[in-house]
Amino acid sequence: MTQIPILLLAAGQSSRMRGQDKLLQVVDGKPLLRRAAIIAQQAAPVIVALPPAPHPRHQALDGLDLCMAEIPDAHKGMSASLRGALAHVSPKATAVMVLLADLPDITSDDLKAILSAVQSHPDKLIWRGATETGKPGHPVVFDHSLFGHLKRLSGDQGAQSIVRACSDNVHLVPLPDQNALLDLDTPEEWAEWHKKRTAKK
Repeated sequence: MTQIPILLLAAGQSSRMRGQDKLLQVVDGKPLLRRAAIIAQQAAPVIVALPPAPHPRHQALDGLDLCMAEIPDAHKGMSASLRGALAHVSPKATAVMVLLADLPDITSDDLKAILSAVQSHPDKLIWRGATETGKPGHPVVFDHSLFGHLKRLSGDQGAQSIVRACSDNVHLVPLPDQNALLDLDTPEEWAEWHKKRTAKK
């Protein structure tokens, strides 16, 4: 089993969904969060950052073999989720993958491709998914040497400041289509995505 766990960030508030929870939107017959967790499990061990229980997102993960990290200060932004999830990472971990739970097109093959790049490009500190044309996206793997920086983050900017500071040590992994970028934040975006997906079938 890989030494690189996946931190699945799922403690956000879906604030633009007007009362709906985007991580509980049904995709392929299951909540998006559960689907994302299953996809991640096919690539590496998974630690999920979640709002404190009771919360419907916990139920969406029933029966899955993963670590649930409750984030009591999730309202402070993505940095709180990163810190909380990192607290569950083994000190032996050589790196961590940060994966957003709201990427509906991401696949286990995408995740495995990025994890493979860590082995094939060991001279880098960050490995991240990109579009076919090279536009940076998600997920992002951070070397163990950056864990301290991740734990000191604040606010809702995620780890972009670390990525910028290490720009010379980033390896991009092209993924199919818009898999590395597409997230859906509003009911209208979800409706359009479902419409396009149905048309492809």
